[in-house]
Parts: sequence; structure tokens; C-alpha cells
Amino acid sequence: MILRAFLPSLVPGLLITGCTAPASYPSLLPRPAESQSLEEPAAAATTEASKPDPAVDAKIAEATRLLAERSAAFEAASSRAERLVTVAKGAAAGSEAWLNAHVALAEMDELRSSTADIAVTLDDLARERALSLASDYPPLTQAADQARAAIKAQAERISSLQGRLSPA
Repeated sequence: MILRAFLPSLVPGLLITGCTAPASYPSLLPRPAESQSLEEPAAAATTEASKPDPAVDAKIAEATRLLAERSAAFEAASSRAERLVTVAKGAAAGSEAWLNAHVALAEMDELRSSTADIAVTLDDLARERALSLASDYPPLTQAADQARAAIKAQAERISSLQGRLSPA
């Protein structure tokens, strides 16, 4: 009975679909572009050694010389600050000994800042090489790592001396 009720409306629909022309429709399968990976290709490891670059080597040598000079100056300032901090230990904030120790710490911080300038120079040099698509240059990387290690050690030394003084 239900089928008889729908049959008159179903027949015209079936007849109309039989009148359509056969056509080729696109497949619903994934297209080749959709099956490609969008992952970054793995960087090919360069096995060739970097060729020496005299201009970069000269800049590295200058930076290394400056780093040695500034590290020696920092060590001298650190020894002086160590003595002044020992004298100022337990002294009241604002006393002459306390102020002298803080001046020595400020001098150490200034020397640490000048050491950081060397690291910035080396990082800029590495950035320039990267922008020109040159391969990594191990002597440059080593010098930059050495400068960053010196900065970290100097900052830790300043912090340890500051911790021994009474707060302001």
C-alpha cells in the first residue's frame, strides 16, 4: 500500500534519468598533486670540507685575539672585585666598601659586555655566510661557541660575586 502511494511520483523521476546523455565525470580518486608529501626535504649532509677562506680566517683571528685580551682583562678585574667583595662582605648597603665592590662589579659587567660584542660580530659573520648560501665554516662556529662560553662564564662569575654582597 505504501508502495502504491509513492509509485506515481517515482515513475517520472526514473523516466527522466533515462533521458540523460552518457558523460565522463572526473574520478573521485586522489589526484597526483594531492598525494605528494608537503614535508620539507631532508637536508643533504655535505661531506665535503669547507674550503679555507682567508678573509673570514683573518676576521676570526682578530676576534679570537680580542677575546683573549678581554678575557684577560676580565680576569684581572675579577681578582680585584673578589678582594673588594671580601672586604665588603657583611658591610651595610651604601657603605664605602659596599660601593667600591659594586663599582668593581660594574667594571666586570662592562668587560663582559665588550666580550658579548665579539660574539655578535662572529654571529653576524656567520649570518652573512648563511645568506650567501655558503656552507658552515667550522673555525667560525668554533670561535663563536668559544665567545659564547666566555660570556656565560663571565656572567656566572659576576652573579656569584654579587650574591655575596648584602642587598641594596
